[in-house]
Amino acid sequence: MLIGKACRFVECISSVGVVGSFACLHTKSRNMAKSKFEYVRNFETDDTCLRNCYIVVRLDGRNFHKFAEQHTFTKPNDNRALGLMTRSAHSVMEELEDIVIAYGQSDEFSFVFKRTSTWFKRRASKLMTHVASQFSSSYVFYWKDYFGEQPLLYPPGFDGRVVLYPSNRNLRDYLSWRQADCHVNNLYNTVFWTLVQKGGLTTVQAEERLKGTLAADKNEILFTEFDINYNKEAALHRKGTTLIWEKRDETIVKRLKLPNEEEKEVPVTRSRRRVQSYHTDIIGDQFWEEHSDILEADNC
Repeated sequence: MLIGKACRFVECISSVGVVGSFACLHTKSRNMAKSKFEYVRNFETDDTCLRNCYIVVRLDGRNFHKFAEQHTFTKPNDNRALGLMTRSAHSVMEELEDIVIAYGQSDEFSFVFKRTSTWFKRRASKLMTHVASQFSSSYVFYWKDYFGEQPLLYPPGFDGRVVLYPSNRNLRDYLSWRQADCHVNNLYNTVFWTLVQKGGLTTVQAEERLKGTLAADKNEILFTEFDINYNKEAALHRKGTTLIWEKRDETIVKRLKLPNEEEKEVPVTRSRRRVQSYHTDIIGDQFWEEHSDILEADNC
């Protein structure tokens, strides 16, 4: 009896539209909640990058001196570590095809987005975090390819920054600055560790020996005391690594079915864009003349 009355009561409520009213109230409540709290989006900073500017995202290893020590990197240059940095940068460029050039040395890499890029609506935070996360995850992912069974003791960290450059001259000067920094640091480190490893000095003594010396003095120490011509050292160490896109013809063999139902192997050549690495001077004009498609016109 009670169940029957309850059912009739529900039917009665439904017939006068009370249930429908409750449903409307519930829907309105959700809409009101959305509009009530949506104001917090106003606290977000507009970090849209200025148009017609090259966007440079630069990554630097965080506490990499400690990281290198704990993973016993070879001094002054560890080709495994440099190769891993370059492979990680490759991964970033393959993921973000609007990057027209990248330059790296030691524990840093700079990625240049073309002026007309609209990736992530040109939001600096989105660009920087995507580059940093892709690079960091690639560094961990490809670790074994370069260090074999040597374990990765803890995940590395990379901090990033975004800088805008409005002209080709500004961008080239930035990249020249990074390559000049590579030369200065590598020359010092080469002499320093040669004095320690071959000259028998302690790190404190080597530092004292090099205090106040100029580039010419360092070259003289290497040549006269250790018979080392710095200019013949590996270009990878002296010049760093430059990554750009280049078209390469690739030939593959395809099986085609002929009208008589026979199959024939036919070579097919296609042009594809691939990331290529260079260890060369990018301060002078020659590199830019040979790769004139990297820079966009300044009158954009």
